[in-house]
Amino acid sequence: MLIFNHSSFMIFTLMGVPGLESQHLWLSLPFSSMFLAILISNSAILFLVATEPTLHTPMYLLLALLMLADLISTLALVPKLLCLFWFNDRDIAVNACFTQMFFIHGASVVRSSLLVAMAFDRFVAVCKPLHYSTILSHSLVGRLGLVALAKGMLLILPMPLLLQRLTFCHTVIPHTYCDHMALVKMACNHTRPNRIYGLFVILLVVGLDLLLIGFSYALILRAVIHLNSRNATRKALNTCSAHLFVILVTYVPALFSSITHRIGRNIPTHAHILLSNLYLLLPSMLNPIIYGIKMKEIQDKVAKCLGRGAAWAAGPGNKPGSK
Repeated sequence: MLIFNHSSFMIFTLMGVPGLESQHLWLSLPFSSMFLAILISNSAILFLVATEPTLHTPMYLLLALLMLADLISTLALVPKLLCLFWFNDRDIAVNACFTQMFFIHGASVVRSSLLVAMAFDRFVAVCKPLHYSTILSHSLVGRLGLVALAKGMLLILPMPLLLQRLTFCHTVIPHTYCDHMALVKMACNHTRPNRIYGLFVILLVVGLDLLLIGFSYALILRAVIHLNSRNATRKALNTCSAHLFVILVTYVPALFSSITHRIGRNIPTHAHILLSNLYLLLPSMLNPIIYGIKMKEIQDKVAKCLGRGAAWAAGPGNKPGSK
């Protein structure tokens, strides 16, 4: 058995999707389509929020931060994945591998923290609407964003640091990206600290964040039950609907992937790999669509921008009212 000591010159080899190597080119089609959709839709939301003063509210500022985290996660994952699928470029330096892992997992933690902040935003909007602008000031939104960023960095940074102490029996990663558990399973020596810390991060992020989100929505539900007006009840539920859909899209695939990764030994390896990629990319692709459908303000701004673009393309002589 070959044993590789960690060094900055060490090269890992990404296997891709084990068992489906001959199908990599076909697999690149949905992934490249998702990549383009994520880049266009998330960038569009960011542009709208940045350029439209009426969208400079806590809800949309938090949404913009969520779109930014989704973009970072996608850019850390997909370019190398497509190089692997298209050009069979499998090699990745150990430091680049650890960096990719840090950004992918770190962005996931930031995304989860932002969903908690958005749940707090919905709680204030429904339960304390008269004090909304006082409680959720722009400075508080900025602090919430910094807390989410710090949480992602501080929780994920120990992962590559713990990996650096390991000795690897082989350098072929049976995955499309540098996943923490995939690297841990390649090690020859004692990996219990890595496994315990990885489980700790999952429990803290998913468990605690879901608990806080559930607590916020329990308070919201209690407030909605006591509303006398059916119209007010409908409005309150509609206010939370987009966020609830995003929570389902984010946590359900992540939890399913985590559970199957640990106990689903009879599930084929390629299913694990594809699922772990989808749980990273699917929320990033669907979040802008969900908010675009549910939020009338975004629909109005998109229509306004499209109207401006059509008028500009038509030229000054073809604008309505021109002679």
